[in-house]
Amino acid sequence: MIPRCIEKKIRADFGKGKAILILGARQVGKTTLLGHLADGAGHVIRLDCDNADDRALLDSPSTTSLASLAKGADLLLVDEAQRVPGIGLALKMLVDTVGRQTQIVATGSSALQLAQGVFESAAGRIFEYRLHPICHAELVAAAGGDDREERRLLEKRLVFGSYPEVTGSSDSDARRILTAIADGALYKDILARSGIRKPDVLVRLVQCLALQIGSEVSSGELAGMTGLDRATVESYIDLLEKTFVVFRLPSLARNARNELRKGRKIYFWDNGIRNAVIGNFAPLSLRTDTGALWENRMVAERLKLADYEQRGTRGFFWRTLAQSEVDYVEETDGQLSAWEFKYGSGRKARLPAAFSAAYPGTPFGVVTPDNYPEFLRLADSETPIVG
Repeated sequence: MIPRCIEKKIRADFGKGKAILILGARQVGKTTLLGHLADGAGHVIRLDCDNADDRALLDSPSTTSLASLAKGADLLLVDEAQRVPGIGLALKMLVDTVGRQTQIVATGSSALQLAQGVFESAAGRIFEYRLHPICHAELVAAAGGDDREERRLLEKRLVFGSYPEVTGSSDSDARRILTAIADGALYKDILARSGIRKPDVLVRLVQCLALQIGSEVSSGELAGMTGLDRATVESYIDLLEKTFVVFRLPSLARNARNELRKGRKIYFWDNGIRNAVIGNFAPLSLRTDTGALWENRMVAERLKLADYEQRGTRGFFWRTLAQSEVDYVEETDGQLSAWEFKYGSGRKARLPAAFSAAYPGTPFGVVTPDNYPEFLRLADSETPIVG
């Protein structure tokens, strides 16, 4: 197992009288992480809520039944918690009943119900973590801190991404794994919980988003391409965010009159899933979208780090009505930093004069294949690269 960044943080929260909830897409390693957390934990009880019998133990529970369930356990693991309709109430009752004697850790592959059901029912009793596809920093740490292997595998990461099962697979196996995820698990939670009657339209929307990574996305344009109305497009994108397929990057607009105020870009959390959606695993030498793949991976990797480090970072892009643009702007504790992404060594870029005028003193850097490990390191990752 490649050690995950959040494991130490999760262990540090053990014994604080809170349930720990780990959210993330299917097959990003949540079940494996549970197994690792169980190592050396003493008496462990593990429930798999894909199993109807285990699910029934948490559906409409009583204080007595939960106390009996967790009796003598040092650690109670609940996998695929989103499968239990009343999981929020069950977690609340577990914490109130055995939370000081038994550490409760639950995972969920969908925030469709968990985001509301858990946090409304178990308010103040949950520590939340998100687990993403394996990040660059985790891969480097697994290699003993030497980034040479990851530099060598950069093209593979841009094309096949970094889902756990993919990272050590051959290209042909990676293609099969990712295609299977895109054909099934990618939409499983959405279709199960949202009542969508035309899954083919959802698939078409995801394909349209995949073809527009790195570009501004218009609900009206997406509606025209899919045959949906704008409100439905927005609701489907919201569902895709809550199942950790994509994320939105809004436009930064605070100072200049001509800044784009309602724009947004949509990226995929994993390049491999994006390429599986459009059925294109061609090498970079045969692609026309290399720049978009580079930007998608850099933005996603950067936001993974911010999430793991719990820095409260927010990401934006910046553009004016006259089409001056900055690829990525980050805000942490009120401080802005800006970057351009250029795939190709020696590529130069300058911060637009309009941005410098609106946000004077903002550090700026250019991220290329030569210097990207600095941009994606865990320690001091908020320090911008000098381009």
